[in-house]
Amino acid sequence: MSTTNVRPVLDFKVAAERLKHIARKTPLTFNHNLSKKYQCNVYLKREDLQVVRSYKLRGAFNMMSALSPEQLKHGVVCASAGNHAQGFAYSCRKLNVKGVVFMPVITPKQKIRQTKMFGEHYIEVKLIGDTFDDCAVAAKEYTSKHQMTFIPPFDDYRIIEGQGTVGIEILDELAHVDYLFIPVGGGGLSAGVGTYFKERSPNTKIIGLEPEGAPAMYESIKAGYPVTLEKIDRFVDGAAVKRVGDLTFEICKTVLSEVHLVPEGKVCSTILKLYNEDAIVVEPAGALSIAALDDYAGEIKGKTVVCIVSGSNNDIDRMPEIKERSPQYEGLKHYFLVKFAQRPGALREYLNNVLGPSDDITRFEYMQKTNKDAGPALVGIELQSKDDYFELIARMKQFNIDYTELNKDDTLFSYMV
Repeated sequence: MSTTNVRPVLDFKVAAERLKHIARKTPLTFNHNLSKKYQCNVYLKREDLQVVRSYKLRGAFNMMSALSPEQLKHGVVCASAGNHAQGFAYSCRKLNVKGVVFMPVITPKQKIRQTKMFGEHYIEVKLIGDTFDDCAVAAKEYTSKHQMTFIPPFDDYRIIEGQGTVGIEILDELAHVDYLFIPVGGGGLSAGVGTYFKERSPNTKIIGLEPEGAPAMYESIKAGYPVTLEKIDRFVDGAAVKRVGDLTFEICKTVLSEVHLVPEGKVCSTILKLYNEDAIVVEPAGALSIAALDDYAGEIKGKTVVCIVSGSNNDIDRMPEIKERSPQYEGLKHYFLVKFAQRPGALREYLNNVLGPSDDITRFEYMQKTNKDAGPALVGIELQSKDDYFELIARMKQFNIDYTELNKDDTLFSYMV
């Protein structure tokens, strides 16, 4: 279905019927740990347990199943390196439709394998360009040339309608919801679920969550029109876009109560806590709704809260980065460039006089390989408590240590760490 200036009625019930035997009705589970922590009733809508491990299947299948037989005969195309590609591929197999998936050349092999697994012989994967934007341009050119239909990741009414079926399932099980926390990427999920809630549960406060390093919807609502961000932090890849959709923006600006930004480090800490405390594996975007709860602790006390856990397609190769970002955000891990005095014993004095009893050196690397007794070194220190940082800095000054804090210099940090 092509996008136009005329907004059609979003028929979520029809979408739910289309998805009835395709998408899994995911659990809405009461979370004891979070409920106890925030003194309220927290429920998790587990789209991470969807058949393709994210909600993206709903929109892709709803749009594709609404196409005409002639359109389906010519085939469909999408551009994605993540969850949309997998939902698209699964839909192609279920509909017996030829599909072509465009992915950037740098796409991890695991994501390519997953997409091929869900689509089997019905799909073809084309690796083009170094960025998503490059492959999206190529995908649209290919679509036009071969008279196929492009299936966008979020900016289409049928996509929005399909994602909105998550809202149906929530309210079918939980009649009263005070707060609803929804991750926002391009805006398809928040537009769909937000619209359904505004119709059926107008008193629910709907909070859209974006990563701090990719505030596309936040900035767009502030500006009053969709803006294109010059650069973004792509770490929360399922919700990191430079520009939200035109359609999703128009809907989200009216249905979202507010958009809140979540630091990437907080997302990492949440991923680790969910795994360690609840045995829940989520991708960064899937953790956004839970990561935001700390900032709303005062508001949600005594309330009924639903957090949409949007997906669990987390590449295990990313765990070292997640485990690195989390303690940095928590104030427990710090990096310094230390210029040791040019004399014997300088390093030993540093270890004896500067480090606290519970401080741990996690990285030590001389920058001058020709002289291993002295010279500048990259030193990583992990603390037991963030308050120990102030004592560490005080001892550095007391013993006249020549140092530079890399955590406070983004350019130096990215270059050296």
